[in-house]
Amino acid sequence: MPDTLERAPTRYVDSGGLRFAYRRLGPKAGIPLILLQHFTGTMDAWDPAVVNALAARRPVIAFNNAGVGTSSGETPDSVEQQAADAEAFIAALGLKQVDLLGFSLGGFLAQVMATRGAVEVRRMILAGTAPRGGEEHLLQVVEEAFARNARDVRLPLFFTPSAASQAAGAAFVDRANARASDRDPDRGEAVSNPQTQAIIRWCAEPDPDHASLKAIRQPTLIVHGSDDTMFPSINAYQMFKNMSSATLIIYPDSGHGALFQHPETFVSHVETFLGA
Repeated sequence: MPDTLERAPTRYVDSGGLRFAYRRLGPKAGIPLILLQHFTGTMDAWDPAVVNALAARRPVIAFNNAGVGTSSGETPDSVEQQAADAEAFIAALGLKQVDLLGFSLGGFLAQVMATRGAVEVRRMILAGTAPRGGEEHLLQVVEEAFARNARDVRLPLFFTPSAASQAAGAAFVDRANARASDRDPDRGEAVSNPQTQAIIRWCAEPDPDHASLKAIRQPTLIVHGSDDTMFPSINAYQMFKNMSSATLIIYPDSGHGALFQHPETFVSHVETFLGA
């Protein structure tokens, strides 16, 4: 049986004094799709319905960046250093060319990596993210989500209040919790505090001419929820308008976790995009 996100073994690779934890799924041949995770998320926060389906046709690699989960080191408080750590991880695996799927904070890293050239990025998917200088409401939205005392904070954080969105959210939470052993630990404020600073600094840095976006030449699929409260959809539109080769899809009645609310649709869109 092929590995799935729920049962794939955790592997480790060392680079520059850091030990990165990762899980690799899918065939050995092909351009790997590297998953860049959201604020405070570990490998176990990915949706198996998305990851397993993508791994049916291509190598897919989920990993914990420095200081996160089972990886060693400390979490940096800048997007640039987090991107550098991700580049070091990819280099340690000996990968020559990759595709990137950056969700939320991971989308910040993907944008930086696409322009630096330390890793050859062929194509990338940006989901629920924002450009440098974009609009964010991280602290407000997270505080409000925790105040609701939901079964899982991701239900108010990632999904809209509608019955359909909440039902899809509950199904996602069940899938994300399906792995029974060797789950990643939550390292609390050691991760959340520096990542918060990185997000706030990224969005607070002015980029009036969108030079960062205009420097991205790779074909990019931008996916966003219609009612993303953390990074409003205006961010997706700004990225689409200022990148030279971007496609924009906005999913209806969906929030920050639109890719998890519509996993089959999202995978179909990604497969079409990566195979073009």
